[in-house]
Amino acid sequence: MSIAIAYRGIRVIDPAQGLDLVTDARICAGEPTILGEAALSDSSIEVRDGKGLWLTPAFVDLCARLREPGPKKHGTIASETRAARAGGFGHVVMPPDTNPVIDHGALAAQVIEKAHAAGFAKVYPLGAMTRGLEGSALAGMGGLKAAGCVGVSQARNPLASTETLLRCLEYASSMDMTVFFSLEEPSLAKGSAHDGFMASRMGLTGIPDTAETVALATAILLVEQTGVRAHIGQLSCAASVELIRNAKARGLPITADVSMHQLHLTEMAIDGFNAMAHVRPPLRRESDRLALIAGVRDGVIDAICSDHQPLNASAKLAPFAEALPGMSTLETVLPLGLRLVTNGDLTEQRLIEALTSAPAGVIAQPIGSLSLASGAVVIDPLLSWQACDASWQSVGRNSLFAGQTLSGRVIESV
Repeated sequence: MSIAIAYRGIRVIDPAQGLDLVTDARICAGEPTILGEAALSDSSIEVRDGKGLWLTPAFVDLCARLREPGPKKHGTIASETRAARAGGFGHVVMPPDTNPVIDHGALAAQVIEKAHAAGFAKVYPLGAMTRGLEGSALAGMGGLKAAGCVGVSQARNPLASTETLLRCLEYASSMDMTVFFSLEEPSLAKGSAHDGFMASRMGLTGIPDTAETVALATAILLVEQTGVRAHIGQLSCAASVELIRNAKARGLPITADVSMHQLHLTEMAIDGFNAMAHVRPPLRRESDRLALIAGVRDGVIDAICSDHQPLNASAKLAPFAEALPGMSTLETVLPLGLRLVTNGDLTEQRLIEALTSAPAGVIAQPIGSLSLASGAVVIDPLLSWQACDASWQSVGRNSLFAGQTLSGRVIESV
């Protein structure tokens, strides 16, 4: 039986309901949040002081690798959903590039069941667009949808041709499924860092922003042709923001997200061949970072994701170009988001919207609001802690923020 907890005088931020107020609140797992006088009506419930604390819906992440199915050396569904809960995420969308690939319903159902058994966060798998993500034969989208997949994706795996992409989009449209894109033109993306000053100085092969924008322009044209719902994930450059802005202005059914670390870091982070800064898409220019923040602020970019990719210590020991890309990020999304608020880049309301109701709308699930029985988190926005300390839950400690003192943490999650 779940235990209810009440807070007196807590700040409630729920963009789905247009709420931002200080009031009393009662939270309980599996139940909508009760606000106002009724929250304290039961004398048997523990009442805590909510002064200085925030209450928000449980966060929704649109992209997190959980490393299972797979060899599990970098993490498991249990370990990484535990990290998700610690970071405030009650709902996590998982790409299909697992081992084996999620290209049939039975495997998707298994993922959902394992996450349910772990009990930390609900996982929503994406199905593969093509069998084995090999880029040729289309996967059975009907079976994937029936098993609980909230969309389909090719992740960053190439397709055999633009015609194959068109057939995938037509099939997804006929099945009323959202296509999740992580866009990259393979012929332009053969490097390991942004094709700019730092890559040139360090002798690294660069990845230009056109590796993203060429693929994005193609995707937009085919979305317009097929009418399929499309979500563009992990944007990295200013030109992509403008392409999304124009597509939305034309009324195309497109949404977008950006990884939280792209809103804070630039190509300068790779200095000294720091493998922790080896991510995909690569960290780009300061002008791109500022454009991405502006895109989130004005809603062109709907949501902020973690793009969580936990790796064990050995994965980052190779030379920069050979080290596996990715960062462990679920537990740093909230404090980094609060840093944007402190800097005046985002309002509190827009930050919480980008982590709750906006991503919930992308996957069309009844989550992301305190009025629903989909979870709530209590945040201390001023609580200081150190990234990758003893309380860190993810198997992966591959974070550029390791050892830094961060402000803001989830102190209760239901």
